[in-house]
Formats: sequence, C-alpha cells, structure tokens
Amino acid sequence: MNADLHCHSAVSDGTLQPEALAQRAKANGVELWALTDHDEVGGQQRAREAALAVGLPYLTGTEISVTFADTTVHIVGLGFDADNASLQAGLAATRGGRTQRAIEMGESLAQAGIAGAYEGALNYVNNPDLVSRTHFARHLVATGVCADTYEVFRKYLTEGKPGYVPHRWASLRNAVTWITQAGGVAVIAHPARYKFTPNEEYALFTEFMMHGGRGVEVVTGSHSSADAAKYAKTAQEFGLLASRGSDFHSPEESHADLGSLPDLPAKLTPVWSALASRIQRPA
Repeated sequence: MNADLHCHSAVSDGTLQPEALAQRAKANGVELWALTDHDEVGGQQRAREAALAVGLPYLTGTEISVTFADTTVHIVGLGFDADNASLQAGLAATRGGRTQRAIEMGESLAQAGIAGAYEGALNYVNNPDLVSRTHFARHLVATGVCADTYEVFRKYLTEGKPGYVPHRWASLRNAVTWITQAGGVAVIAHPARYKFTPNEEYALFTEFMMHGGRGVEVVTGSHSSADAAKYAKTAQEFGLLASRGSDFHSPEESHADLGSLPDLPAKLTPVWSALASRIQRPA
C-alpha cells in the first residue's frame, strides 16, 4: 500500500494547509494518509475532512518531541482519538517551552551577528505555539544569510553552532503513554537521524517497547536504502510494526514528496495492519 504516515502542515512547521496536503497526497497516489504535525492535533479535523472529501482514507497523527539520552527523539502517534483530554494536555505542555527556546535561539544568532532572527522567524509561523528551527531556517534563507535550508543546518541551529538551544521535551514514557491511552500506536520516527551508539539505540528501543511502543519508521524521507534495510532488520528483531512516511514539509524543502517513497521491505508487518479499525474511510 502507498501509505504516507508522516508529514507536516502549516499548523506546525510545514508550508501547506491540511487541505492542500490532502489534495497533493491524493494526486500523488497515496492510498492511506496521516497528518503528523509536531506536538499538535489542531489540524486533524481539517485533514480528515479534506482527505475523505477527495476519497483518501485517513489516520489521525502527531509527532511528539521527547528527550532521550540528551537527544531530541521524535515519536509518531497514529490512529488515536484526537479529542483525548490527556493527549491534548500533554501536547500543550510540550508546546509550552518552544517560545522561550525560540527567543534564546534569536539571542544566540544575534551574538553571531544575525540580528532580528526571532522576529523574522515569526513571519513564517502560523501557530505561535510552534515556532521552530524550521521557521528560523526559512528566515535565514529569505534574508540571504544562507542559500537554502540545508546550508542553514550545516552552519546554524545544530549542536555546537550559533542558534542552537537545547530544550527538555516530554519523556519517552509520557509520549508513548499519551498515544496508547488515546487508542493509538506509537512509532519511533526516522531512527537513523539520531546517531546513537549501538548501546544507546538498543536502550531506546527497549525502553520504548517497555512503555507500550509498537512501531518504527523503516522507510522515510531522510532514510537511505541502507537505513531502510537496517531498520527493517531492527523491526524484525524487536517484533515491531513497520511504518512509512515522507516527512514532507514543503515542495521546496523536503527530501521526498508525498507518496514518493519505495515500498516497505518484504516480511515486515505494516503498522496499518494493526490500525484497520481506526482508519477513517470515505463514505
């Protein structure tokens, strides 16, 4: 199945509205779609209605930032009740620290000679609770500091570079619990990005499963074919469900477009097989 279960709208740090994403996913041949905005479910009703209107089956989604081993790790939630009070409260608390972090990022960039970056980033924010590094990157490109967002993240906003400010996100336990108690499945997003040692990665997967996590992204926009093969093996070793998603943010910025990914490797159990009853289908 051409499922795309990881992407972002303008409700978080994407550039397209949920309705435009639904139309793009349908046009690109996506057969099952989820919008997974960062620490936010505010776009879920719009995404679901837009998907069903174009004949596209839909799963609820979000991507929660957690801190594990002093590293920011992302946990995707799929197929949950978006109205669940505990989930909504947890996401609101996670969003709460972003504004202060963004102000400090602007101050750090100012010390490096780039003034007004925080105010500039706000010009690209649709949801003021969710100002992020991506919004700063767009400002730095628009003002000519960098040629593109890839250059931004080579020179700024990452550990050891100007503009980097760490933030203490939700715990792994809390994020997985919020998702599962709302009836969803928790998935480790793009695991190749974290650069953990083998021991740290084993600890991540072990603790994730201990708290009720059930899936891992095997095929995603930032994974190479070697990464996909590695995490296909990991999914089999840990008995995890395999997920697939482009992590699409923008037509100009993203590694992969909606619906453009290769298939999941053979012999894996896709995450949507455990969510059949949660898929919302057109009438």
